[in-house]
Amino acid sequence: MAQTSAHGAKAPYHLVEPSPWPIIGSISAFVLAVAALTFMHPDLFGKGSEAFFKSLGIWKVLIGLALVLFTMFGWWRQVIKEAMTPGLHSAVVRLGLRYAMVLFIASEVMFFVAFFWSYFHFALYPEHTVGQVWPPKDIVTFNPWDIPFLNTLILLTSGATVTWAHHSLIEGNRKGLVWGLVLTVLLGITFTACQAYEYVHAAFTFGENVYSGVFFMATGFHGFHVIVGTIFLIVCLVRAAKGHFTPERHFGFEAAAWYWHFVDVVWLFLFTAIYVAGQGPVSLPGHGPWAG
Repeated sequence: MAQTSAHGAKAPYHLVEPSPWPIIGSISAFVLAVAALTFMHPDLFGKGSEAFFKSLGIWKVLIGLALVLFTMFGWWRQVIKEAMTPGLHSAVVRLGLRYAMVLFIASEVMFFVAFFWSYFHFALYPEHTVGQVWPPKDIVTFNPWDIPFLNTLILLTSGATVTWAHHSLIEGNRKGLVWGLVLTVLLGITFTACQAYEYVHAAFTFGENVYSGVFFMATGFHGFHVIVGTIFLIVCLVRAAKGHFTPERHFGFEAAAWYWHFVDVVWLFLFTAIYVAGQGPVSLPGHGPWAG
């Protein structure tokens, strides 16, 4: 939590008290990383430990995930308490938080740049793939105007509802803020459900070839961001219901809205590049779970 100076005035920069959360978070992330690696590669530390890691099964990953979630809950609860304490989040501190959020989103953009780079590398130069055609000749791609288009409409609508919630907050309309967030959360959940349904009915599997690998990595990583953004907005909804946000001070909500708009924009690129432009000549016009 931010400190005050010897004269009781808040310093114009973010001075934090000693906190256990950074070290707890580091240990939790390390445990989760090792657990995930040994789950996928039980022989990571040699054949002698392979049987031991196999015996732990998925539980070691769940323990690591639980530790990370515990860190997130405790650390962010402390940040919310700090934000609600008068005088601690000065104008300079709030500006620093905005810069931090912008840099965080920029770092997330680079993740997707890597996926798009990989996709276009093989799409533009298919001679590097088996069969030298893109998509691979045995791949039946999704009809982009089926569930993918529905999901596009869902995300675009959610962008409108979160903007409605933001404008309601600025105008002091708490009811509009709450309902805007409720609709956005429901749309986010609907998007995730539709994408899960799409994955279940996919005509190809993750490890089938480079196309399927890039497809599931890019769209799946985006789906993970939708889930994170939905949780982010649920927290904002709870805070809005408790009256934490004011028209003048609501950066927590702004950060969630920025993140959600980022998710929207990335999906438009995924839909255009992978689903529409990447639809293969072997695609079935009526292919899809709703094709009948």
